[in-house]
Amino acid sequence: MDRAQLFLLGIPMFLFCTDIVNLFITPPPKVPTTNQFHYKPPNPIPQQPILNQPLDFPTQKPSGIVGGGIGLGSTVNINFCSSCSYRGNAVTMKNMLDTSFPGINVALANHPPPLPKRLLSKAVPVVQFGIIGTIMAGEQIFPRLGFAAPPPWFYSLRANKFRSIASTWLLGNFIQSFLQSSGAFEVYCNGELVFSKLKENRFPSEIELRDLVGRKLSSSRVVDGIGGGVWS
Repeated sequence: MDRAQLFLLGIPMFLFCTDIVNLFITPPPKVPTTNQFHYKPPNPIPQQPILNQPLDFPTQKPSGIVGGGIGLGSTVNINFCSSCSYRGNAVTMKNMLDTSFPGINVALANHPPPLPKRLLSKAVPVVQFGIIGTIMAGEQIFPRLGFAAPPPWFYSLRANKFRSIASTWLLGNFIQSFLQSSGAFEVYCNGELVFSKLKENRFPSEIELRDLVGRKLSSSRVVDGIGGGVWS
C-alpha cells in the first residue's frame, strides 16, 4: 500500500482508539464561575384596602341650541321637481333646517307639473307604441283601416326600420321627461309660501332660506303669544 492508502486507513483507526480511551477517563470537575448568583425574590408590597368612594364627574351644562328651539311644532314643506334632479338640493336644505331649528319637521315631496302637461305625458307612450307597431306591421294595419296601399312615409320609415324605432323611442322619452318636469322648488313654512323658484327663477342659498324660515317662525311665535294674551 502507498502512503495515501495508509493515511486514509489510519485516520479512522485513530479516531476509534481515542473514543475508547475517553470512555474510561473521568471528566475533570467543573470550576464554578463568578457570574453565578442566586435569585432572591423582592419583598411583597403590602396592598392598601380600596375604599369605595363616589367618583366626582363634572356637571355637563346644556349647550346653546341654534334657534332656541323655535322650530318645535313647526313644519316646513319643500316641494321640488323630482324629474329635474332637484332631490340633492332638497336634502341639503332639509339637513340645514334640521340643524338650525331643532325639533322642526321638514317634509320633502314632488311638485307635479300642471294638468295639461300631465295628460300629454300620459299620451306620449301610446303614440310611441303606435308608431313602432305601425313600422313593424303597417302592411297588415293599413288595409284593415281602409287604405288600398300604405302611405309613402311608411315606406321611408320601413326602409330604415331600426333607426326609425330607436329615434321614435328616444324622442318620445325626451318629450315625456319634458312634460313631467315642473322646474319647481317651493318652500312652505306652516302652510305659507316662503320661497318659490317658479317666481324667482333661481335656487335659494342656505343662508337665505334659513333667514326666511327663521323670520316666519319668529313672527308666528309673536302672533301666537299676542293671541294667547288676548284670549287669556
